[in-house]
Amino acid sequence: MPKRTAIIVLGMLRIVEGSAFNSPENSEHSLQSERRSAGNCNFQSKVPKLDRRSFLTIGSLGALSLPLLLQAKELQSKKTSKPAITGKSVIFLFQQGGPSQFETFDPKEDGPTESRSVNGTIPTSVPGLRFGSALPRLAKIAHKLTIVRSFQTQNAGHNIQPIVSSHSFDANMGTHFSRYHGVTDPQTGMPTNAVLFPQTVNSEVTEGRGRGNLAATGPYSKDFRPFTPGKGGKLQSDMTLRLSPDRLDDRRQLLVELDRLERSVDATGNLQSLDKLQKQAYELLLSGGVSSALNLALEDEATLKRYDTRNYMHSSRWNIVNRGRRGYYNGQAATLGHLLLLSRRLCEAGCGFVTVHAGYEGVWDMHADGNNLNMVDGMDAVGYSFDHAVAALIEDIEARGLQDKILLVATGEMGRTPKINKRGGRDHWARLAPLLLYGGGIDGGKVIGRSDSRGGEPGSDAFNQKHLISTILNTLVNLSELRLDPQAPPQLTQLLSHDPIQGVL
Repeated sequence: MPKRTAIIVLGMLRIVEGSAFNSPENSEHSLQSERRSAGNCNFQSKVPKLDRRSFLTIGSLGALSLPLLLQAKELQSKKTSKPAITGKSVIFLFQQGGPSQFETFDPKEDGPTESRSVNGTIPTSVPGLRFGSALPRLAKIAHKLTIVRSFQTQNAGHNIQPIVSSHSFDANMGTHFSRYHGVTDPQTGMPTNAVLFPQTVNSEVTEGRGRGNLAATGPYSKDFRPFTPGKGGKLQSDMTLRLSPDRLDDRRQLLVELDRLERSVDATGNLQSLDKLQKQAYELLLSGGVSSALNLALEDEATLKRYDTRNYMHSSRWNIVNRGRRGYYNGQAATLGHLLLLSRRLCEAGCGFVTVHAGYEGVWDMHADGNNLNMVDGMDAVGYSFDHAVAALIEDIEARGLQDKILLVATGEMGRTPKINKRGGRDHWARLAPLLLYGGGIDGGKVIGRSDSRGGEPGSDAFNQKHLISTILNTLVNLSELRLDPQAPPQLTQLLSHDPIQGVL
C-alpha cells in the first residue's frame, strides 16, 4: 500500500493516497457534519468537489504564502479595529466584450431606426422606465436598481477596464482594498479580494479568462494578488504540510512543519511573534471557514435552483460563430447564476471585493461576424441568463437582509455603436456604456444621467471610470476616517478623493 501522507491546506485537512483523517475531533467529524447540513441537496452542476485531491488545486492567492497570511492576521489583531473600513462588500459582474446600452437599460423607442433596440422593449416596475426585452426579471425589480445612462469608459478596445486600468493605477480595484484592510479577514481567514471564473463552479465548461490580468497589483507587491479559486498557484505548495497520520495529533511536530513553510513577506519587514503565528496557523488551517464558503453543496436545494441558469444553454445553436464553437456562450449560461451565488457566500464570509468574470474573451461582443453573434442572437445567448442570474442574486440579498451590506456593479469595458451595422451587429463604442448598480445602502428606482437622442453620447453630466472607482471604494472605505490613518496607502486615498457618481452615495 502507498504510504499515506496528510495534506493540510487553507481551511481543509485531507490525506493523500489514503482515507480521510479519522480523528473524531477533527476532519472526519467535520465532514460528517457538512454532509448532514447538505441534507438531500441534489445540486448536480458539476461543481468541483472539495475532496482530498481536488482541493489541492482549488485556489491560489497568487504569491501569498501562509506566513504572509498570518502576518496580516497578526497585524489585524494589533489593530483591533479600522474605523475607515465600512464592513460592506462589492460584487463586480464584468460584462466582457462590451454590452449594448440599447438592448439593456437605455433602449431608444423613439430614436432613429438604426438606434432602436433590436429586440423591442418592455415596461418596468418604475413608471415610464423601459428595458430591453431580454431583461424581464430585472424589469420587475427595477425599483430596486440604479441605472446610470451617462456613464462612459472612454475606451473602445478589449481589455478589463474599469477593473484594471491606468485609472486604478494598473491594479485590480479590490487590491487597493485588501492592501489596506489586509489580505484575509481577521475573523474568518477569508481572502478579502477574489476573482471567479466559470471553471470555479463547473469543471466541465471551457476554461474562462479575461482580456487582461485581473490579478494585477499595480504599485503593490504581488503578494496582494486576488484569491482565484480553480487556478492553482504558489499557495498550493506554501499551504501544504506532509505528515504521517499518526503524527497529526503531535502539535509540536505540526508546528515544526509549519515552521518549514516559506516565510516570504511584503516590504513591511520580517515576521514577528513566530510562536503566536504558528499557533494561529494551526487554528486557521483546521477551521474550514474558507472551504465551507466555497462549497455550494451546503446551500439548500431551493436556493440552488433559484440561481440555476443552465436552462439557457443550447447544444449547438451558437456554433455558427467561433465563440460558440469554443463553448463561450454555453459556458456563461451554465455558470453565471452559481457564480453569483458563490460571490454572495464569499461576501458573507468576509470577502470585500469579488470580481465575477463569466464573459470569456467577450460574449457581449456582438459584431455579427465570424467570431461574434449578431445583436438578436447575442442577446438570446447571454441576455436572458444575465437577467436571470442578477435578479436571483438581488432577490436573495433582499431575503437575507444584505441590501445595505453588498453592492452589485455590472458593466463592461465599453458600450456599442448607435448604428447597427449591415450584418445586424453593433461595434465598439467608447462614449457611452450601460451601468447597473444595486445595494450597498443606495436607494433604488433611480436613473442617473441621460443619453442623447441617438444613445451615443451623454446628454447630461458624463461620468467616467474615475467616478465609478471612487463610488465603489467609497462603499468599502470611509475617506474621512482613512485620512486620519498614517498607514493608509496614498493610492487608495487618491482614488477615494475623486468625485463619485453624483446621486449614488
